[in-house]
Amino acid sequence: MKKTLLAALFCLFALFATGCTEQTEIIAHRGASHLAPENTMASVMLGWQKGADVEIDVYLTKDNRIVVIHDKTTKRTGDKELEVSKTTSHQLRTVDVGTFKSLKFAGERIPFLHEVIATIPPHRKLYIEIKCKQEILPHLSKVINASGKRSRVIIVTFDFETIVAAKKQMPDISMYWLRGTKKDKETGEFIYHDIELVEKARMHGLDGLHLHYGGVTPELVDAAKAAGQKFYVWTIDEINAAQRMRDLGVDGITTNRPGWMKEQLKTVSGD
Repeated sequence: MKKTLLAALFCLFALFATGCTEQTEIIAHRGASHLAPENTMASVMLGWQKGADVEIDVYLTKDNRIVVIHDKTTKRTGDKELEVSKTTSHQLRTVDVGTFKSLKFAGERIPFLHEVIATIPPHRKLYIEIKCKQEILPHLSKVINASGKRSRVIIVTFDFETIVAAKKQMPDISMYWLRGTKKDKETGEFIYHDIELVEKARMHGLDGLHLHYGGVTPELVDAAKAAGQKFYVWTIDEINAAQRMRDLGVDGITTNRPGWMKEQLKTVSGD
């Protein structure tokens, strides 16, 4: 009992001494997408190299393969326009999704989810954001089961019904509900998230929330902690906002600039 108490006190001291820096998880948004084309093997690998966890987006193709891409079509990031759900994975893999970022990434292809999972290094986590609906879940479960890295996968999505269904099918995997916010038309300030989100997530067996940082309040973070929920924020590329979220005690920050963010947070905490 004494050893447990001493360990807890030491951890608490370390938390304050480091300004929470080591306690705040840094997640590379679509990989290290500030430097490399989003949702490609290049950005994923760079995210791992920067010492961050990685977040990617997934869709189900016409032939029921899970591919890594953010949009419904390849128009924004590809050299041709194809609708993901109506196109076979073979056709999608002919699209160049690197050149839009830089010619040095020419030839980057849309990855399969299983390819990305295979790259997860020890002690790192992969956040899989579902961009479609529940039709992906049986296929997602199979890919995760076959990966041998089930404990290092986390699932997130904006669609509440999908995340609840995913939790029922894969109860051992951590699931976080994504939510955004808008700005007040008169004040231009972000509208605060409803604190009732915490209870709704808890009541449906979810493990936490992953919210847009602009609507986060101290009361909301405290409520999540009190309910035993994890609390993550997205997507921050500005140090003052990141420092504020860290000081509120969020569990993790999603950023397009993981390496830079880690260094900046160390600097402002005096490490």
